[in-house]
Amino acid sequence: MTQIETKNEGEDKKSLNFIEQIVEADLKAGKNGGRLSTRFPPEPNGYLHIGHAKAICIDFGIAEEFGGTCNLRFDDTNPVKEDVEYVDSIMEDIHWLGFDWGDRLYYASDYFPKLWDLAVRMIKEGKAYVDEQSSEEIARQKGTPTQPGIESPYRNRSVEENLDLFERMNKGEFEEGRFVLRAKIDMASPNMHFRDPIMYRIIKHPHHRTGTKWNVYPMYDFAHGQSDYFEGVTHSICTLEFEVHRPLYEYFVKELADDSYCPRQIEFNRLNLTYTVMSKRKLLQLVKEGLVAGWDDPRMPTICGLRRRGYTPESIKNFIQKIGYTKYDGIISVSLLEHSIREDLNKTATRVSAVLNPVKLIITNYPEGKVEYLDIENNPEDPAAGTHQIPFTRELYIERDDFMENPPKKFFRLAPDQEVRLKAAYIIKCTGVKKDADGNIEEIYCEYDPETRSGMPGSMRKVKGTLHWVSAEYSKTAEVRLYDRLFNVENPSEEKDVDFRELLNPDSLKVINDCRIEPYLAENAKPGDRFQFQRTGYFCVDPDSTDGHLVFNRTVSLKDSWEKLKSK
Repeated sequence: MTQIETKNEGEDKKSLNFIEQIVEADLKAGKNGGRLSTRFPPEPNGYLHIGHAKAICIDFGIAEEFGGTCNLRFDDTNPVKEDVEYVDSIMEDIHWLGFDWGDRLYYASDYFPKLWDLAVRMIKEGKAYVDEQSSEEIARQKGTPTQPGIESPYRNRSVEENLDLFERMNKGEFEEGRFVLRAKIDMASPNMHFRDPIMYRIIKHPHHRTGTKWNVYPMYDFAHGQSDYFEGVTHSICTLEFEVHRPLYEYFVKELADDSYCPRQIEFNRLNLTYTVMSKRKLLQLVKEGLVAGWDDPRMPTICGLRRRGYTPESIKNFIQKIGYTKYDGIISVSLLEHSIREDLNKTATRVSAVLNPVKLIITNYPEGKVEYLDIENNPEDPAAGTHQIPFTRELYIERDDFMENPPKKFFRLAPDQEVRLKAAYIIKCTGVKKDADGNIEEIYCEYDPETRSGMPGSMRKVKGTLHWVSAEYSKTAEVRLYDRLFNVENPSEEKDVDFRELLNPDSLKVINDCRIEPYLAENAKPGDRFQFQRTGYFCVDPDSTDGHLVFNRTVSLKDSWEKLKSK
């Protein structure tokens, strides 16, 4: 497809995706009087996930780009699955991503009276009828894509009987499943959606906004297009699975509209990520069965889960911009999402020292009781970020994995008689170790070269390894939660013969209770703050943190170890 280029004043040129091309062409042609209105129509039956973020970015983003408006409309047509909790969380997530609907907050339930009136009119015009077959019988009579359907024995009820039954359905006289209202279209249509689709079903469950006023509720296919029409939506952007529904939406809308205006539906590919499931049903199952700690569990692909894990709105929007919008479904490597947050936090996150698996290191020739405060860069990518100080003492903690008693070749960390630099401090040389009765190393002994402190003349002496550290005396203890991918197979949705719960990664969460952190981090970290733990990864302060007990979630490691493993 030919790419059109646009340029706003003062901005660099950028290529338009196919949706932007359509919108730009419609505006240039003067369609809808040059007006642009989009909408984001979530169902309030769960929390939003990263796939919804892709839809949010195009729905709100294209309105911003071309000077239009975007509505937020909750598709609340099934009260059994809906909750105000979901409504509130959806609004919070959209705002967190940086978008706003202004005074354009709507609900499909706003249109229940108008939809009812339209259904009654269609009954009177012989275009709809009440069917009392079971859902299984209706499904069987629909036929197949190559075989026409069979007309319902109730298809030719009289208008009076249909009106009476429909009224009584809404008064609550019948049990759920006893009757449905169907559109009378064409049981032989090559489009299966035209084979007398269901318009209304009986649901006897209080609605979160209308209470018990209604006992019949419109189906999505009947309510969706008309809701767009009622709001004056010009471009109805949705994912590819709704492409086959489009003719039916237009059929219903044309019961209301004239030739001057009809919402234009445009479909794009949905977001599928490796090592992830996007099904709301499966995500709800994980939450209800306690397989995760809630919708905002940092292992979940929900927007609130990504937020708690430490992802930023910018990283999510940059990721979505990179993958783009096409007409072809596929699966995107989660590594690209992880790259986006690394890229973002590399520019903004303060570098700090934290030792996850500490072992004591004693510098035997360093004076007891002495403390030096050494300057360390907050962020080498940002010269304006400044520095902070870290205390250096005789006894330190380093990572246990940074020492090996019998190292292989090219092990450039600490080993007997081997030198390394302590970051922002001195070069040290290992002189011995102390072990417990089981042979585990309890302490490592070293000597330091006092002429090699960073910034001093001797500091130019080169060694191959540099280790991070914290003072044993001044460091504090913190809890660290090491989150990893929730599933241990690349595409869990394709594993048809296995319960998806059996594919969960047993190592998706590891908790460390005795991580040692430098005092600067202990004193300054607040829930939601993001840091780079030197040589380890990016971490976010969890809301579970309290005074005296900091909890850190690993957002992402410094390098993609999964892709590295796959390439071997």
